[in-house]
Amino acid sequence: MGKRDGKDKANGGGTIAQNKRARHEYHLEQTFEAGLALQGWELKAIRAGRANIGESYAVVRDGELYLFNAQITPLITASTHVVPEERRTRKLLLHRREIDTLIGRMQRDGYTLIPVSLYWKGNKVKAGIALARGKQLHDKRAASKERDWQREKQRLLRRHNKDA
Repeated sequence: MGKRDGKDKANGGGTIAQNKRARHEYHLEQTFEAGLALQGWELKAIRAGRANIGESYAVVRDGELYLFNAQITPLITASTHVVPEERRTRKLLLHRREIDTLIGRMQRDGYTLIPVSLYWKGNKVKAGIALARGKQLHDKRAASKERDWQREKQRLLRRHNKDA
């Protein structure tokens, strides 16, 4: 009948993989949605949940964006005539205007392109990529303290509401 709760039943729904380390290592400024040029065996492996973008990054070559070091582990039964390469370079698909914007910000302002997530949109695989700037060690410590304080505050509020 269609989609329910933002999930696509046929493809397992929602998010495929997330780069959780990205939020810890970088200040994420602006995110973009990019398509991925995939081969058939890669799509089958992604449906089986075999994607990892934890150590991946995006690079500009000849005016095009490419995703490096994203791991899609092949299924044994996926292909008999193609030799799968799990960490191959994959092309990111964006509009020319968006690519030009990203290239300008990277060269002018010193940003890095970091893949944040892989997810389904309809029957297509999309990559969320973010313009990011690296965090210094003291920034990471401050974020960690803030996260710990929020957690402790929630505990105290729960305990207070439970006693009341």
